[in-house]
Amino acid sequence: MLLFLFAVVLGLAILVWSAERFVEGSAALADHFGLPPLLIGMVVVGFGTSAPEMAVSALASIEGNPDLAIGNAYGSNITNIALILGLTALISPINVESKILRKELPVLGAITALAAFQLRDGYLSGVDALVLLGVFALMLTFTVVAGLYKKSDALADEIDLELDIHAMPLSRSLFFLGIGLVLLVLSSRMLVWGAVGIAAELGVSNLIIGLTVVAVGTSLPELATSVVATRKGAHDIALGNVLGSNIFNTLMVVGLAGVIHPFAIQPEVFLRDIPVMAILTVSLFIFGFGFSRQGRINRVEGAVLLGCYIAYTVYLVVSSFQHG
Repeated sequence: MLLFLFAVVLGLAILVWSAERFVEGSAALADHFGLPPLLIGMVVVGFGTSAPEMAVSALASIEGNPDLAIGNAYGSNITNIALILGLTALISPINVESKILRKELPVLGAITALAAFQLRDGYLSGVDALVLLGVFALMLTFTVVAGLYKKSDALADEIDLELDIHAMPLSRSLFFLGIGLVLLVLSSRMLVWGAVGIAAELGVSNLIIGLTVVAVGTSLPELATSVVATRKGAHDIALGNVLGSNIFNTLMVVGLAGVIHPFAIQPEVFLRDIPVMAILTVSLFIFGFGFSRQGRINRVEGAVLLGCYIAYTVYLVVSSFQHG
């Protein structure tokens, strides 16, 4: 048991470090090639912060652990909204200023509805997975085109400032990109092995481990990015980071896992986890969109989100041991 715990802790530590290097290297490389700051923020950084979820879920699917793959993806979405935005808003209320980010909220809702529709029969088929990847490709294309033609945006200004502060030579950006990618794969392998071992030792399902331990671990890059960004007043980076990550997880992470190995879904995923994810997404829309006022996630709303995460996690733990 101690060996499995050590593998998870060490795997998560290396995973987070390598993801940060991967993001830094990717963003700097994109900047060297003249990509607009908005495009770097929405695509490169968004892709990079979701790299841990993608690596872990893909590896879990390859090794025949679909419950861990789907638990990691949807658990990360729940963690991103309830835990990360909840904590971030408690530290400093989040203003929703960027029009592009506000447009992403209903898009995330539509994608969540698509996920629920696909899993209503308890199975993620190869066709379902290809649909998810196809939607992701269309969104990516639209984002690239919009990013190339968009001249000014709050998110773009914040990303431009971050790139200036963390400027690095081409050789260093390539090194960070390479070492980050290699360590992402190795640490993901270590994390999956440890997580499966812990689940077996405790007698709980891989789904529960994926929804809790692995989901929180792979969401650490988003947590770090959102907290630091909010403390600097860069609210759009904090919110955009979470929205982009959830879209990426639902489409790319689940889609990739399903293409590798189509799999059956436990009834709990459709009856428990997807509704929680959907409710949190709707609450984020209500809190953050603003309607007739300036969009803002205040401390009270942050506390509500955090309370939802704690209640959900406690329910998962208690119910898993009762069934075990």
